[in-house]
Amino acid sequence: MPGMPSLVRLAKDAPNRVPTVVYSLVSPVKLGLVESLARPGGNITGGTIDVGPEIEAKRLELLKEAIPTASRVVFLAPEGIPPPISAAVVEAAKSLGLELVKVTHDPASINPALAEIRLQRPDALFASLSSATYGHRREIVRFALDTRLPGSYPYAEMAAGGGLMSYGVDVEDLLRRGARYVDKVLKGAKPADLPIEQPTKFELIVNLKTARAIGVRIPPSILLRAHRVIE
Repeated sequence: MPGMPSLVRLAKDAPNRVPTVVYSLVSPVKLGLVESLARPGGNITGGTIDVGPEIEAKRLELLKEAIPTASRVVFLAPEGIPPPISAAVVEAAKSLGLELVKVTHDPASINPALAEIRLQRPDALFASLSSATYGHRREIVRFALDTRLPGSYPYAEMAAGGGLMSYGVDVEDLLRRGARYVDKVLKGAKPADLPIEQPTKFELIVNLKTARAIGVRIPPSILLRAHRVIE
């Protein structure tokens, strides 16, 4: 599960400090889960799906390329989203000539924000990279389908679950790499000495079934670059 800082913190603060390998960390240094990526310094190690704000700008570019007629895009983000991510999306929107409407929500409740999006009547939806987005992934995707709103998402599960498209870290690749860390820990390695691994593979997923359902045509340029196309 991407995110889950509260569970990781419980493992970090547990009295017995059991060695823990996690491959879905978001902002682990900022959240105080590890001392640094190079030397975690505690009982937590693994991998992060956080590769910096540039990936969000790239994802917005892909959304504009997929829906070239879009001019007004809602940026759905939880309250307290890191400023670098928000700034990267705002700057990318400017460079693409998009009007960006930011709608924030309490991480524990998504429905008021979805109601606000309905009132805004945007051309497309851009959901932020956050554990809150992942936690509300089913409600967000269902809303986009019900309102025939093209959406771009940071998690592959959202495209597989009915979202129009996703672009982000190849989590399965991270998990495969995680198996090596588990093996090392079982053989006596200390998590404190195992660097937090960063992603090296990314994937673009397009759901053509959803495209047909909401009445949009995905350009061949996007389909040719997609790592997976859901028919």
